Amino acid sequence: MELRQLYYFVKVAKREHVTKAAEELHVAQSAVSRQIHQLEEELGAKLFLQKGRNLQLTPVGSLFLKRAEVILADLERAVMEIQEFLDPDKGEVRLGFPHSLGISLIPEVVAAFRKMNPNVNFRFRQGMYPSLIQDVMKGDVDLAFVSPYPEKHAHVTGQTVLTEELFAILPPGHPLSGEEAIDLSQLKDETFVLFSDGYSLRPIVMDACREAGFAPRIGFEGQETDTIRGLVAAGMGVSLLPEMALQGAGKLQPAKVRVRSPRVTRTIGLIYRSNEKLPLVAKAFQRFLLDFFACIESKNRM
Repeated sequence: MELRQLYYFVKVAKREHVTKAAEELHVAQSAVSRQIHQLEEELGAKLFLQKGRNLQLTPVGSLFLKRAEVILADLERAVMEIQEFLDPDKGEVRLGFPHSLGISLIPEVVAAFRKMNPNVNFRFRQGMYPSLIQDVMKGDVDLAFVSPYPEKHAHVTGQTVLTEELFAILPPGHPLSGEEAIDLSQLKDETFVLFSDGYSLRPIVMDACREAGFAPRIGFEGQETDTIRGLVAAGMGVSLLPEMALQGAGKLQPAKVRVRSPRVTRTIGLIYRSNEKLPLVAKAFQRFLLDFFACIESKNRM
């Protein structure tokens, strides 16, 4: 059975006439008739009955039409997906990222990219570090931002695109809120508001506190930067957050103070599957991101 036979069959079924179908297909009537005859022989069943000058589907023909339309529709979608895969000017980028990057960074880079590539769509998936790694490995996303960047991994690769400083955030009116910079050890007697287990910012803060000579007393835990920021602003404790996670509107806002010692940072990596080519549209977005972050790093060094 050939796809051409299915295509001719559907056209004849829709037009209910071989000649009209042949005209629409821009082929000879005899060619259409021959393909339909060969299809009926292969199936061992009549697909059409003559009704006056027109053709009418048999019950078997009606059943086969439904299946043939599904097959041709799936084929058309597959061709379209391949064209999108090969064409960097259209298609869809599947992007994963942690919540802290979704406040400002992701909207900024996507909007900038779509100004130059308006036909490209995006499908987003937010998650924690382990789930984002799994999403990349399973092929659920093409690219993902993760923090920290996994230096050695058997199934994903990529590059560090940004190193971001973490700031101490304090309740408004805290004795240290007016300082330009503090040592982290100055917060050793404070209650900390931290991310729950599984979130990458939690071990960064824990390690920094240990380096400063103390173990933080954890009073509250949350799963989103908005929650951490809001609890600190409400006077529930102190915390450390990257600057991009401190952007956002709200009546209650914590005070932001630079940490002088130890300097606390996080790395942000852009990852994708090892030994597998990205769709061209995702590859174009990857190149855009590398240039975008290179400009940020250059400005930071000035």
